Amino acid sequence: MKVLKKAMIVRNAKDTAHTKAERNILEEVKHPFIVDLIYAFQTGGKLYLILEYLSGGELFMQLEREGIFMEDTACFYLAEISMALGHLHQKGIIYRDLKPENIMLNHQGHVKLTDFGLCKESIHDGTVTHTFCGTIEYMAPEILMRSGHNRAVDWWSLGALMYDMLTGAPPFTGENRKKTIDKILKCKLNLPPYLTQEARDLLKKLLKRNAASRLGAGPGDAGEVQAHPFFRHINWEELLARKVEPPFKPLLQSEEDVSQFDSKFTRQTPVDSPDDSTLSESANQVFLGFTYVAPSVLESVKEKFSFEPKIRSPRRFIGSPRTPVSPVKFSPGDFWGRGASASTANPQTPVEYPMETSGIEQMDVTMSGEASAPLPIRQPNSGPYKKQAFPMISKRPEHLRMNL
Repeated sequence: MKVLKKAMIVRNAKDTAHTKAERNILEEVKHPFIVDLIYAFQTGGKLYLILEYLSGGELFMQLEREGIFMEDTACFYLAEISMALGHLHQKGIIYRDLKPENIMLNHQGHVKLTDFGLCKESIHDGTVTHTFCGTIEYMAPEILMRSGHNRAVDWWSLGALMYDMLTGAPPFTGENRKKTIDKILKCKLNLPPYLTQEARDLLKKLLKRNAASRLGAGPGDAGEVQAHPFFRHINWEELLARKVEPPFKPLLQSEEDVSQFDSKFTRQTPVDSPDDSTLSESANQVFLGFTYVAPSVLESVKEKFSFEPKIRSPRRFIGSPRTPVSPVKFSPGDFWGRGASASTANPQTPVEYPMETSGIEQMDVTMSGEASAPLPIRQPNSGPYKKQAFPMISKRPEHLRMNL
């Protein structure tokens, strides 16, 4: 669950634009390797995004446990990530915040890209944007130089992520943010000797400072990256269908298992901050249309409460040979004042009265093969609701994340 304070968002036009873009992208984009939005709603002072629970945890935690990945493991994750990025690019969206903390794993171990707060929409061929944003160690040089950037920045970030997976750290790091930026812009790429020739070649082509010559920057986009020999063993159709077995499958006891997340956070009691801020009517206009319910949820509700209506045939007159006429039986105690009273009739003996049927219409129900069952009385649901645990996600220090 992602919770945002409206008062903090409306102070900055860029934050407002990023928030609206994130919500819209999550609604629009559906892909096997991108997180699903389940609900979006708002209160007077907050916005809420309810995302699918990904019990496999962060890829960051896997890297922490393993230290480095073997090349076949890295190849699997990078291949799934490249398909997610390619899908975003096809829709004119650049991601701009690729890092291990933003890559989640589902219960089977497949990748799910999350956190779309820094995405930019409507970036097609020939279009550039200038926002300075991202996480320093994974930011492309053209973002740092503010020279304008396009979808090629995501392929630089994929290269930085690949380097992190195979060596245990991003390719350019310094003692502080300024030194890290200097290294990204100026330092030579050092590749460990244990990397295969295919891995070394892919890293060199993804981490080119000249964005125009970077692998993936051409019209082929993700196809250029996926055609590299490093991915020669990948069956892309089976990968998209999630038929390729992940290198790591989390051991889970239930759908709500949180064992794959850092216990430092899962042991904490979730506390919602006060929702005491009030916005003007004009400020609230910014968030009109924020509410969303996933189609899958609507479909499940529809199936749960749907019923088959009975089809009635046209009315028929009482004289129809298909409609037998019979007297109506009732006890006089039921209809007092209708030709009998409780004092004049034996209450134990039903009394028959012929019914006047001239000019009365009856329904022909001969098409229905079964009697209609009485509707059940709706009872209020007083049972307790089952609470879902939403673990807090570990993030890198705030000074490394920039969104100016």
